[in-house]
Amino acid sequence: MMRKQNLILIGMPGAGKSTIGVLLAKRMGVSFLDTDILMQTGEGCYLQETIADHGLDGFRRLEERYLLSVPPDCGVVATGGSAVYSQQAMAHLKSLGPAVYLQIDMVCLKDRLGNLDERGVLRMPGQSIDMLYDERCPLYERFADITVSTAGVTPDQVVTQVLRRLKSSRPAQDKAADW
Repeated sequence: MMRKQNLILIGMPGAGKSTIGVLLAKRMGVSFLDTDILMQTGEGCYLQETIADHGLDGFRRLEERYLLSVPPDCGVVATGGSAVYSQQAMAHLKSLGPAVYLQIDMVCLKDRLGNLDERGVLRMPGQSIDMLYDERCPLYERFADITVSTAGVTPDQVVTQVLRRLKSSRPAQDKAADW
C-alpha cells in the first residue's frame, strides 16, 4: 500500500508549480491544491485585481491567511510565488510536508512569463523580473528541502526527479512502501 505524503511546491511564477503539481498528485495518488486558485475563488477575483484592490501589503496578508488555512491532508500544494514572504505560512506548510523548490533559470523564466501585471505577479512598482528573481531565489533556497530544476526538461522528467529525490531523502524503512 502506498503511504500518502503531502508535498509543498515553491518557486518563481512560471517555474511549473501548477503543471508539475497536478502530475505529481496523479502519480502519488493524492489531492492537488493550488493556493493561487484557492485565493482567487475565495476572493471572487483574479490575483491582479486583488493586488490592485488591496495593495502589496494587503495582498500579502490575504495570501498568508489562505496559506495558513491549508489542511493537513492537502496532498500536493502549488503555492503562489510570493508565499515565501511569510515565515509563518512557510512554517505551517513545511509542517505538512517537505518543500520542493522548482528552480528555473532567468532565460527560461522570461520565455514563460509574459506580462507580469496580467499574470498577477506580486512585486514593487518598477521592480523588474530580474530584481524579483534576485530577491526571491534566496528565500526559495532557504525554505527548500529539495531543489529540482525545471529548465530544459519535460514536466514528466521533473516529476520523476522529484519522486526520486523524495525517496532518497527519506529513512530506509519508509522507502519500501512508496512509489
